[in-house]
Amino acid sequence: MVLMIALAALAILALVTQAGVWAVERAHPPLGRIVEVAGARLHVVDVGPRNGLPVVMLHGASSNLEVMRRPVGERLARTHRVILIDRPGHGWSTREQLSDSTPGPQARMISEALQKLGVERAIFVVHSWAGALGLRIALDHPDRVAGLVMLAPVAYPWPGGVGRYNYAVTTPVIGPLLAHTITLPLGLLLADSGVAGVFAPQTMPEAFVKETATRLLLRPREFVANAMDLVTLRAAMAEQAPRYADITAPITIISGGVGVDKTVSTHIHSQPLAKTVENARLIVLPNVGHMIQYAAPDLVIAEIEAMAKATGATSASAAAAN
Repeated sequence: MVLMIALAALAILALVTQAGVWAVERAHPPLGRIVEVAGARLHVVDVGPRNGLPVVMLHGASSNLEVMRRPVGERLARTHRVILIDRPGHGWSTREQLSDSTPGPQARMISEALQKLGVERAIFVVHSWAGALGLRIALDHPDRVAGLVMLAPVAYPWPGGVGRYNYAVTTPVIGPLLAHTITLPLGLLLADSGVAGVFAPQTMPEAFVKETATRLLLRPREFVANAMDLVTLRAAMAEQAPRYADITAPITIISGGVGVDKTVSTHIHSQPLAKTVENARLIVLPNVGHMIQYAAPDLVIAEIEAMAKATGATSASAAAAN
Protein backbone atom coordinates (compact mmCIF):
# COMPACT_ATOMS: atom_id res chain seq x y z
CA MET A 1 0.00 0.00 0.00
CA VAL A 2 2.76 2.44 0.96
CA LEU A 3 4.66 1.59 -2.22
CA MET A 4 1.58 2.24 -4.34
CA ILE A 5 1.05 5.62 -2.69
CA ALA A 6 4.69 6.52 -3.25
CA LEU A 7 4.54 5.53 -6.91
CA ALA A 8 1.32 7.49 -7.38
CA ALA A 9 2.92 10.55 -5.78
CA LEU A 10 5.94 10.27 -8.07
CA ALA A 11 3.65 9.93 -11.10
CA ILE A 12 1.78 13.08 -10.09
CA LEU A 13 5.03 14.98 -9.56
CA ALA A 14 6.27 13.82 -12.97
CA LEU A 15 3.11 15.18 -14.59
CA VAL A 16 3.46 18.45 -12.67
CA THR A 17 7.05 18.68 -13.91
CA GLN A 18 6.04 18.12 -17.53
CA ALA A 19 3.38 20.81 -17.24
CA GLY A 20 5.86 23.12 -15.56
CA VAL A 21 8.43 22.64 -18.32
CA TRP A 22 5.78 23.49 -20.91
CA ALA A 23 4.77 26.64 -19.03
CA VAL A 24 8.33 27.84 -18.38
CA GLU A 25 9.37 27.33 -22.00
CA ARG A 26 6.31 29.20 -23.27
CA ALA A 27 7.12 32.07 -20.93
CA HIS A 28 10.77 32.23 -22.00
CA PRO A 29 11.14 31.25 -25.69
CA PRO A 30 14.51 31.41 -27.50
CA LEU A 31 15.39 34.91 -28.70
CA GLY A 32 18.27 34.10 -31.06
CA ARG A 33 19.42 31.52 -33.56
CA ILE A 34 20.71 27.97 -33.17
CA VAL A 35 24.27 27.26 -34.29
CA GLU A 36 25.12 23.60 -34.83
CA VAL A 37 28.56 22.49 -33.61
CA ALA A 38 30.09 19.10 -32.94
CA GLY A 39 28.31 17.72 -29.88
CA ALA A 40 25.91 20.60 -29.26
CA ARG A 41 23.31 23.01 -30.60
CA LEU A 42 24.11 26.47 -29.26
CA HIS A 43 21.58 29.25 -28.80
CA VAL A 44 23.18 32.55 -29.84
CA VAL A 45 21.86 36.11 -29.62
CA ASP A 46 23.92 38.29 -31.98
CA VAL A 47 23.14 42.02 -31.75
CA GLY A 48 24.68 45.42 -32.38
CA PRO A 49 26.62 47.05 -35.24
CA ARG A 50 29.22 45.08 -37.17
CA ASN A 51 32.19 47.32 -36.48
CA GLY A 52 35.31 46.71 -34.43
CA LEU A 53 36.06 43.65 -32.34
CA PRO A 54 32.97 41.70 -31.24
CA VAL A 55 32.26 41.22 -27.55
CA VAL A 56 31.37 37.63 -26.61
CA MET A 57 29.55 37.25 -23.29
CA LEU A 58 29.43 33.93 -21.42
CA HIS A 59 27.36 33.24 -18.31
CA GLY A 60 28.14 31.18 -15.24
CA ALA A 61 26.39 28.26 -13.54
CA SER A 62 22.67 28.09 -12.80
CA SER A 63 21.87 30.75 -15.41
CA ASN A 64 21.69 31.58 -19.11
CA LEU A 65 22.66 34.35 -21.51
CA GLU A 66 20.03 36.72 -20.10
CA VAL A 67 22.21 37.24 -17.00
CA MET A 68 24.83 38.80 -19.29
CA ARG A 69 22.39 40.63 -21.57
CA ARG A 70 20.88 42.56 -18.69
CA PRO A 71 22.11 45.15 -17.92
CA VAL A 72 25.56 45.14 -19.57
CA GLY A 73 25.09 43.38 -22.91
CA GLU A 74 22.16 45.42 -24.17
CA ARG A 75 23.98 48.67 -23.37
CA LEU A 76 27.17 47.52 -25.10
CA ALA A 77 25.14 46.55 -28.16
CA ARG A 78 24.47 50.22 -28.87
CA THR A 79 28.05 50.60 -30.10
CA HIS A 80 29.51 47.05 -30.36
CA ARG A 81 28.63 43.74 -31.89
CA VAL A 82 27.64 41.66 -28.86
CA ILE A 83 27.37 37.87 -29.07
CA LEU A 84 25.62 36.21 -26.15
CA ILE A 85 25.73 32.42 -25.94
CA ASP A 86 23.85 29.95 -23.78
CA ARG A 87 26.59 27.58 -22.64
CA PRO A 88 26.16 23.96 -23.81
CA GLY A 89 23.27 22.41 -21.88
CA HIS A 90 21.95 25.74 -20.56
CA GLY A 91 19.09 27.98 -21.60
CA TRP A 92 18.15 26.99 -25.14
CA SER A 93 21.50 25.34 -25.90
CA THR A 94 21.74 21.55 -25.75
CA ARG A 95 24.66 19.13 -25.66
CA GLU A 96 24.72 15.54 -26.79
CA GLN A 97 26.98 14.24 -24.03
CA LEU A 98 26.22 15.11 -20.41
CA SER A 99 29.90 14.45 -19.75
CA ASP A 100 30.88 17.51 -21.85
CA SER A 101 30.61 19.42 -18.60
CA THR A 102 34.09 20.89 -18.24
CA PRO A 103 35.74 23.96 -19.81
CA GLY A 104 37.76 21.94 -22.36
CA PRO A 105 34.94 20.60 -24.55
CA GLN A 106 32.81 23.69 -24.02
CA ALA A 107 35.70 25.91 -25.16
CA ARG A 108 35.91 23.89 -28.37
CA MET A 109 32.17 24.25 -28.94
CA ILE A 110 32.20 28.01 -28.36
CA SER A 111 35.18 28.43 -30.67
CA GLU A 112 33.50 26.40 -33.42
CA ALA A 113 30.32 28.44 -33.09
CA LEU A 114 32.25 31.70 -33.42
CA GLN A 115 34.00 30.37 -36.51
CA LYS A 116 30.60 29.66 -38.06
CA LEU A 117 29.53 33.20 -37.19
CA GLY A 118 32.58 34.57 -38.99
CA VAL A 119 34.24 35.78 -35.79
CA GLU A 120 38.00 35.29 -35.81
CA ARG A 121 38.89 37.31 -32.69
CA ALA A 122 36.83 38.81 -29.92
CA ILE A 123 36.86 40.26 -26.44
CA PHE A 124 35.39 37.73 -24.03
CA VAL A 125 33.38 38.85 -21.01
CA VAL A 126 32.95 35.93 -18.62
CA HIS A 127 31.23 35.55 -15.27
CA SER A 128 31.76 33.04 -12.45
CA TRP A 129 31.89 29.45 -13.84
CA ALA A 130 32.56 30.91 -17.28
CA GLY A 131 35.77 32.42 -15.92
CA ALA A 132 37.22 28.93 -16.16
CA LEU A 133 35.79 28.66 -19.68
CA GLY A 134 37.28 31.97 -20.79
CA LEU A 135 40.69 30.91 -19.50
CA ARG A 136 40.38 27.60 -21.34
CA ILE A 137 39.54 29.38 -24.59
CA ALA A 138 42.62 31.57 -24.10
CA LEU A 139 44.73 28.44 -23.54
CA ASP A 140 43.36 26.18 -26.28
CA HIS A 141 42.31 28.79 -28.85
CA PRO A 142 44.61 31.77 -28.17
CA ASP A 143 44.15 33.34 -31.61
CA ARG A 144 40.45 33.67 -30.83
CA VAL A 145 40.98 35.85 -27.72
CA ALA A 146 41.87 39.52 -28.13
CA GLY A 147 41.25 40.10 -24.43
CA LEU A 148 39.38 38.83 -21.39
CA VAL A 149 37.21 40.79 -18.98
CA MET A 150 36.49 38.46 -16.06
CA LEU A 151 33.76 39.03 -13.48
CA ALA A 152 34.17 37.14 -10.19
CA PRO A 153 35.78 34.24 -12.09
CA VAL A 154 36.43 30.66 -11.06
CA ALA A 155 40.06 29.82 -11.86
CA TYR A 156 41.46 27.31 -9.34
CA PRO A 157 40.40 24.25 -7.35
CA TRP A 158 38.87 25.17 -4.01
CA PRO A 159 38.51 23.41 -0.64
CA GLY A 160 35.44 21.24 -0.31
CA GLY A 161 32.96 20.77 -3.11
CA VAL A 162 29.57 22.11 -4.18
CA GLY A 163 26.03 21.77 -2.83
CA ARG A 164 25.06 18.20 -1.94
CA TYR A 165 21.99 18.23 -4.15
CA ASN A 166 24.29 18.53 -7.18
CA TYR A 167 25.91 15.20 -6.31
CA ALA A 168 22.48 13.63 -5.78
CA VAL A 169 21.17 14.86 -9.13
CA THR A 170 24.21 13.47 -10.98
CA THR A 171 23.88 10.03 -9.36
CA PRO A 172 22.65 7.35 -11.80
CA VAL A 173 18.95 6.42 -11.45
CA ILE A 174 18.42 8.63 -8.38
CA GLY A 175 19.42 11.80 -10.19
CA PRO A 176 17.03 11.55 -13.15
CA LEU A 177 14.25 10.50 -10.78
CA LEU A 178 14.74 13.62 -8.68
CA ALA A 179 15.09 15.86 -11.72
CA HIS A 180 11.86 14.60 -13.30
CA THR A 181 9.76 14.77 -10.14
CA ILE A 182 10.60 17.16 -7.29
CA THR A 183 13.19 19.58 -8.70
CA LEU A 184 10.87 21.83 -10.65
CA PRO A 185 7.98 22.08 -8.16
CA LEU A 186 10.38 22.66 -5.27
CA GLY A 187 12.53 25.02 -7.30
CA LEU A 188 9.58 27.21 -8.23
CA LEU A 189 8.93 27.71 -4.53
CA LEU A 190 12.54 28.48 -3.63
CA ALA A 191 13.89 30.23 -6.73
CA ASP A 192 13.65 33.81 -5.50
CA SER A 193 15.19 33.18 -2.08
CA GLY A 194 17.92 30.96 -3.53
CA VAL A 195 19.00 33.48 -6.15
CA ALA A 196 18.87 36.40 -3.72
CA GLY A 197 21.74 34.89 -1.74
CA VAL A 198 24.06 35.12 -4.75
CA PHE A 199 23.56 38.90 -4.85
CA ALA A 200 24.40 39.51 -1.19
CA PRO A 201 25.26 41.98 0.22
CA GLN A 202 23.53 43.73 -2.70
CA THR A 203 19.78 43.34 -3.13
CA MET A 204 18.51 41.22 -5.99
CA PRO A 205 16.53 43.28 -8.55
CA GLU A 206 12.84 42.73 -7.95
CA ALA A 207 12.05 41.11 -11.30
CA PHE A 208 15.38 39.36 -11.77
CA VAL A 209 14.16 35.74 -11.78
CA LYS A 210 11.43 36.49 -14.31
CA GLU A 211 13.42 38.83 -16.56
CA THR A 212 16.44 36.51 -16.80
CA ALA A 213 14.46 33.33 -17.51
CA THR A 214 16.11 31.75 -14.45
CA ARG A 215 13.30 29.21 -14.12
CA LEU A 216 14.52 27.50 -17.32
CA LEU A 217 17.17 25.98 -15.05
CA LEU A 218 14.50 23.87 -13.34
CA ARG A 219 13.81 21.79 -16.47
CA PRO A 220 15.18 18.27 -15.87
CA ARG A 221 17.72 18.18 -18.70
CA GLU A 222 19.18 21.58 -17.79
CA PHE A 223 19.18 20.98 -14.04
CA VAL A 224 21.18 17.78 -14.47
CA ALA A 225 23.58 19.43 -16.94
CA ASN A 226 24.15 22.33 -14.54
CA ALA A 227 24.80 19.96 -11.65
CA MET A 228 27.29 18.00 -13.75
CA ASP A 229 29.08 21.25 -14.66
CA LEU A 230 29.45 22.02 -10.97
CA VAL A 231 30.57 18.63 -9.66
CA THR A 232 33.23 18.21 -12.36
CA LEU A 233 34.65 21.74 -12.27
CA ARG A 234 37.04 21.41 -9.32
CA ALA A 235 39.02 18.57 -10.91
CA ALA A 236 39.04 20.42 -14.23
CA MET A 237 40.58 23.45 -12.50
CA ALA A 238 43.33 21.30 -11.03
CA GLU A 239 44.12 20.12 -14.57
CA GLN A 240 44.18 23.50 -16.34
CA ALA A 241 45.47 25.91 -13.66
CA PRO A 242 49.18 24.99 -14.09
CA ARG A 243 48.98 26.35 -17.67
CA TYR A 244 47.83 29.88 -16.83
CA ALA A 245 51.29 31.41 -17.09
CA ASP A 246 51.15 30.58 -20.83
CA ILE A 247 48.27 33.02 -21.42
CA THR A 248 49.39 36.11 -23.32
CA ALA A 249 46.04 37.85 -23.87
CA PRO A 250 45.37 40.93 -21.72
CA ILE A 251 43.05 40.21 -18.81
CA THR A 252 41.04 42.52 -16.59
CA ILE A 253 39.61 40.83 -13.50
CA ILE A 254 36.83 42.52 -11.52
CA SER A 255 35.93 40.79 -8.27
CA GLY A 256 33.98 41.42 -5.10
CA GLY A 257 35.58 42.08 -1.78
CA VAL A 258 37.67 39.40 -0.08
CA GLY A 259 35.24 37.57 2.19
CA VAL A 260 32.28 39.47 0.72
CA ASP A 261 31.66 37.32 -2.36
CA LYS A 262 30.45 34.10 -0.72
CA THR A 263 29.99 32.26 -4.02
CA VAL A 264 33.47 32.48 -5.58
CA SER A 265 36.30 33.45 -3.25
CA THR A 266 38.36 36.39 -4.50
CA HIS A 267 41.26 35.19 -2.36
CA ILE A 268 41.28 31.69 -3.89
CA HIS A 269 40.63 32.63 -7.51
CA SER A 270 41.12 36.23 -8.64
CA GLN A 271 44.13 37.21 -6.57
CA PRO A 272 46.33 34.21 -7.52
CA LEU A 273 45.26 34.52 -11.18
CA ALA A 274 46.31 38.18 -11.30
CA LYS A 275 49.72 37.23 -9.93
CA THR A 276 50.17 34.34 -12.38
CA VAL A 277 49.16 35.82 -15.75
CA GLU A 278 51.70 38.39 -16.90
CA ASN A 279 49.24 40.69 -18.64
CA ALA A 280 46.50 40.65 -15.96
CA ARG A 281 45.05 43.47 -13.90
CA LEU A 282 42.84 43.02 -10.83
CA ILE A 283 40.12 45.40 -9.60
CA VAL A 284 38.60 44.49 -6.22
CA LEU A 285 35.32 46.14 -5.21
CA PRO A 286 35.40 46.00 -1.39
CA ASN A 287 31.67 45.95 -0.58
CA VAL A 288 30.43 44.03 -3.62
CA GLY A 289 29.32 40.41 -3.81
CA HIS A 290 29.19 37.95 -6.69
CA MET A 291 26.94 39.65 -9.26
CA ILE A 292 29.47 42.20 -10.48
CA GLN A 293 27.60 43.09 -13.67
CA TYR A 294 24.55 44.15 -11.64
CA ALA A 295 26.42 45.83 -8.78
CA ALA A 296 28.79 47.87 -10.96
CA PRO A 297 27.55 47.90 -14.58
CA ASP A 298 29.12 51.27 -15.41
CA LEU A 299 32.55 50.06 -14.29
CA VAL A 300 32.20 46.80 -16.20
CA ILE A 301 31.21 48.62 -19.39
CA ALA A 302 34.06 51.11 -18.97
CA GLU A 303 36.59 48.26 -18.62
CA ILE A 304 35.19 46.47 -21.67
CA GLU A 305 35.37 49.71 -23.64
CA ALA A 306 38.97 50.23 -22.51
CA MET A 307 39.86 46.67 -23.50
CA ALA A 308 38.17 47.14 -26.89
CA LYS A 309 40.09 50.36 -27.50
CA ALA A 310 43.44 48.87 -26.49
CA THR A 311 43.07 45.57 -28.32
CA GLY A 312 41.48 47.22 -31.36
CA ALA A 313 44.43 49.57 -31.67
CA THR A 314 46.81 46.62 -31.30
CA SER A 315 44.97 44.71 -34.03
CA ALA A 316 45.04 47.71 -36.36
CA SER A 317 48.79 48.16 -35.81
CA ALA A 318 49.45 44.49 -36.49
CA ALA A 319 47.39 44.59 -39.68
CA ALA A 320 49.25 47.67 -40.90
CA ALA A 321 52.61 46.00 -40.19
CA ASN A 322 51.60 43.01 -42.28
